[in-house]
Amino acid sequence: MTRSNEVEYCNLELRFDRRQIQNMIRDLIHEGYSLYWSETDTHFLVSIRTGRKLVKLRFQRLHHRYKIVGDYTIKDEKLSALIEKLIGDTRGHAVVKRIRDRQIVIESIMFGEVIRLVEVSGMEHKIIYQRKPFITTEEMMQAFQSKRAEERAAVLRYELDYELAVLHEALQGGRAEEAAAAKEKLSSLRTEMLQLEL
Repeated sequence: MTRSNEVEYCNLELRFDRRQIQNMIRDLIHEGYSLYWSETDTHFLVSIRTGRKLVKLRFQRLHHRYKIVGDYTIKDEKLSALIEKLIGDTRGHAVVKRIRDRQIVIESIMFGEVIRLVEVSGMEHKIIYQRKPFITTEEMMQAFQSKRAEERAAVLRYELDYELAVLHEALQGGRAEEAAAAKEKLSSLRTEMLQLEL
């Protein structure tokens, strides 16, 4: 992941246990950040001073775990590196926008790995990288034609992952029709998966 002066983290879906938050605080202190934290029954808040700016990371309590909530714009390179380490360590999901001059590079991250990299310059969108599926087209066609439930289930899992990614992008882009179509497809795939499990 390349660095830039301003990085925006959106749609973060990172889940932590208390130990991971304590390790993050330890790493921030080790890096020389001035910070404080507070906790309520529902939230854990870590406030980090970066120059004249205060970044407040909000964690929502979910039973014995925590989930980071909110969107964050970071202009501090070391803090960006620590947040990206968190995304990788927790195998989280995020959309990371790197702003340089008049260009934006958008990384879609799922399970801690970049699945899509798009460069936006003005009105132009250029896909720099898109992760290829792990199953080849030939393997997929063979599985589609197979009557064996376990082979079909493997393909179904791939189709579910793909449709979830399509739904995620449609929701992000505000494309309601695409999102509705993806939800419908997911519903039918779920039904088929349930039938295979019986």
